Amino acid sequence: MSKKKKQDEQVKKEQAKAYEKYVKQFTPNPKYFSNAIKAFFIGGLVCTAALYLQNLFMAQGMMKKDAATAVTVILVCSAQLLTGIGWFDSIARFAGAGVIVPITGFANSMVSPAMEFKKEGLVLGSGAKLFTLAGPVLVCGISVSVIIGIIHLIIDK
Repeated sequence: MSKKKKQDEQVKKEQAKAYEKYVKQFTPNPKYFSNAIKAFFIGGLVCTAALYLQNLFMAQGMMKKDAATAVTVILVCSAQLLTGIGWFDSIARFAGAGVIVPITGFANSMVSPAMEFKKEGLVLGSGAKLFTLAGPVLVCGISVSVIIGIIHLIIDK
């Protein structure tokens, strides 16, 4: 290797180190512990509210399965509404995984792209972009459930 190439490589390495040092100045340090605590408590509040609603529905005479379905629909619709009015992102920024991991995060992941592309029309905008993020999750879930169903069918014979 020539002397010029070695010098060029050395300069590039020094520039890369200087850039990395520069970036570290502006990169915030994540607060893992406090984020985990917030996610735990907010997620717990979401689950507690869901259980309260389920018990309330069951006290009104609903079967447990029907009450669970009603609560799921309420959670999904609430997350969609909060996304639509622009509050879900603020809540998620504070609560983190506490609202992203439950089914509310799934509802948000479907509504957000649809809202972003609504100006492109109902079919090519909202309709096409509705499943950009949630589509792979649905495909994986459906595929795995079919495979498990086939295995269950084979084992039970």
